[in-house]
Amino acid sequence: MKKTILLILALLSITIAGAQKREMRGAWIQCVNGQFQGLGTARMQQTLTYQLDELKKDGVNVIIFQVRPECDALYESKLEPWSRFLTGTQGVAPSPYWDPLKWMITECHKRGMELHAWINPYRAKTKGTRQLSPKHIAVRKPMNCFAYDELFILNPGIPENRDYICEVAKDIVSRYDVDGIHMDDYFYPYPVKGLSIPDDELFQDNSNGIKDQRDWRRYNVNLFIEQFYKTVHETKPWVKVGISPFGIYRNKKNSPIGSNTNGTQNYDDLYADVLLWVNNGWLDYCVPQIYWEIGHKVADYETLIKWWNQYAGARPLIIGEDIERTVKNADPINPQSHQQRAKMTLHKQMNNVKGTVLWYAKAAVDNVGNYGSNLRDVYWKYPALQPEMPFIDGKAPKKVKKLKPMWIDDDYVLFWTAPKYKSWDDEAVKYVVYRFAPGETVNTDDPSKIFAITNQTFVTLPYKNGKEKWVYVVTALDRLQNESKAVKKKIKL
Repeated sequence: MKKTILLILALLSITIAGAQKREMRGAWIQCVNGQFQGLGTARMQQTLTYQLDELKKDGVNVIIFQVRPECDALYESKLEPWSRFLTGTQGVAPSPYWDPLKWMITECHKRGMELHAWINPYRAKTKGTRQLSPKHIAVRKPMNCFAYDELFILNPGIPENRDYICEVAKDIVSRYDVDGIHMDDYFYPYPVKGLSIPDDELFQDNSNGIKDQRDWRRYNVNLFIEQFYKTVHETKPWVKVGISPFGIYRNKKNSPIGSNTNGTQNYDDLYADVLLWVNNGWLDYCVPQIYWEIGHKVADYETLIKWWNQYAGARPLIIGEDIERTVKNADPINPQSHQQRAKMTLHKQMNNVKGTVLWYAKAAVDNVGNYGSNLRDVYWKYPALQPEMPFIDGKAPKKVKKLKPMWIDDDYVLFWTAPKYKSWDDEAVKYVVYRFAPGETVNTDDPSKIFAITNQTFVTLPYKNGKEKWVYVVTALDRLQNESKAVKKKIKL
């Protein structure tokens, strides 16, 4: 009986894992935990190289890399100072000199991963920071910030701050080949008992006719989100805007459409009207941080994933997943196992869920609770393309031409010619190569048949003795990973 149950569970895992050809599989690499501080250039590059290699094996196809934790920079910037989370002292450039964002873009693209630059929009100082650079915005324009619980926050009620953050985003997007720009859940600060946000006078003088101060705060953030989205897409229309809000929108006791939860709320406590942004198309993907476990008394994971699936489907919905909490808690149905399987099952049952982002990358790399091994062996065993985003671009590029194998020295190589294009949304930037056995039906919807995803116009073939006829199929992908028609070739290997 036990063997039968295990077999059923194993088959279920394979079934769950096998069908997803399009899925965002992301991982957050953060710097605020100090993992890079003081490492130096060589060791940080070694650390990141190892993490990227392991994440690639796990099936990750998007890296969300923190580059602006407190109005500072892990990249070369004329607007903001170098981050202390890189060098140990804010404003001090790395030595030997390097640009972590530029380096990460190159390394991620080399591995077929997207790189999304992660910024914290309003936070100007974290609790641990004791010294700010003279170049820092809080030093140059102290009246633009307010202090709260040892933090400095760029005041969302000041229009100049919206313009400033958008200028920073435009600078990143225009100078770097990022695939996305991403912000997390730090809008107005998380409430602390006994502390109030010091913006009464600003509200009285600049209420814009809004009577309720809480509505005014939401209005300020809404104006920023809309402006931010337009700024990014006017700069480079293909760069995706992602937002990762706190996991609870509203509790049912505060709203008829709220979730059956009882925790901090985006709308009421952080003044972040996430559903408005989703439904107005002011973001390209939404990653609610559903970090709790199934069965949590205040914020049950199953309740929340079903709520977001029901209400936030107007844009691709990606689930922010806490690895450590997932493996620390037992599956309610199968107490001998942790909750990874149960959560992945829920993902597949939700029609609007288009992927997962892992909090955090190092936990997957360290294979806590065999989470990483399960990704690479079961759930993310086969490659995946990104979710479609027809609201940015839904037109596929033209198909490849002149598909032909030939010998190059000792390698048998399949070559093709890139299709012609007139604008960015027609350009082929990657290619998918599928491989089918003799007599096998050609089905490009099956991700298990993906032989390679490459930005090159060739791929090396596994030649043996030239006696078996295999079918290779090549398609072209544009920047939004719209896929062209297939071109196939029978090849003897």
